[in-house]
Amino acid sequence: MIEDYQALSNAPNSPDLNGKYLGLISSDFILVTELLKEASYQIKKRGFSDFPIFVTSQRPIEIGQKLIGVNEMNGNKWNYHASTLEEFLQRGLVAEENKELFVQNYKDIEEFACLFVVDGQFTNFVFIPFPEEMDNVE
Repeated sequence: MIEDYQALSNAPNSPDLNGKYLGLISSDFILVTELLKEASYQIKKRGFSDFPIFVTSQRPIEIGQKLIGVNEMNGNKWNYHASTLEEFLQRGLVAEENKELFVQNYKDIEEFACLFVVDGQFTNFVFIPFPEEMDNVE
């Protein structure tokens, strides 16, 4: 269960997110950004959740629905699964008492993707901006 308030910080530049992860995540994110932005929009539009979360890992993981596997899109190196705050609460990955803090720190889905990065012992939420040159998804 994630109880560490740092994990719910206003990342992407959280002190726990060192340059290694920020670089690896950013370079891979740019390869899949259009699909993630569209998925985020559809999750909200279809009423599944106001809080889409993309679980990002290099190894297979059993959270959410798989969107993109390693090397499936432009040579990406990470897996991406679509999930929601509701699933994270159901699975106990976000403690119920931290729900409000998460909601307060959640960023606009038009501008940011919420990634939950899992790599070995490292797990953290990262809000990474979509590139500005992308058109708004309507």
